[in-house]
Amino acid sequence: MTENTDNRSHRPDPPRMWTYTLPGGHRVMAGKTDVDNDRLSLKVAAPNDWWFHVRGMPGSHVVLVAAGGRTPDRSTLNQAAAVAAYHSKARSGGVVAVSGTLARYVSKPRGANPGTVQIRKERIFKVRPGLPEPT
Repeated sequence: MTENTDNRSHRPDPPRMWTYTLPGGHRVMAGKTDVDNDRLSLKVAAPNDWWFHVRGMPGSHVVLVAAGGRTPDRSTLNQAAAVAAYHSKARSGGVVAVSGTLARYVSKPRGANPGTVQIRKERIFKVRPGLPEPT
């Protein structure tokens, strides 16, 4: 009898996501599936990263990683919120309300379905869905 000692077979796949770079070198990541959203929000995001999701509709979880650990300015937060609106069912909805908070305030309720989280200290961003200009 042989034993499989390859640890790679026991590691979960990394989250599949879209990645964008904002002016100033800030990085934005958006999950592609509910499982990817969970991994991005709960495993990849650092406590001081920003987390976004369109309010009241299905969509990607979006994480903003500020360049150099700097606190992102209002424009950067709005751009990340616009990415969350773009990767949602509200993409063609004009101005969209997007919830944002620090990733430290995102948690998963016990027994919740993939992609379901609860947040605290929510801030609402009113943005038009859009992606950053390629750099």
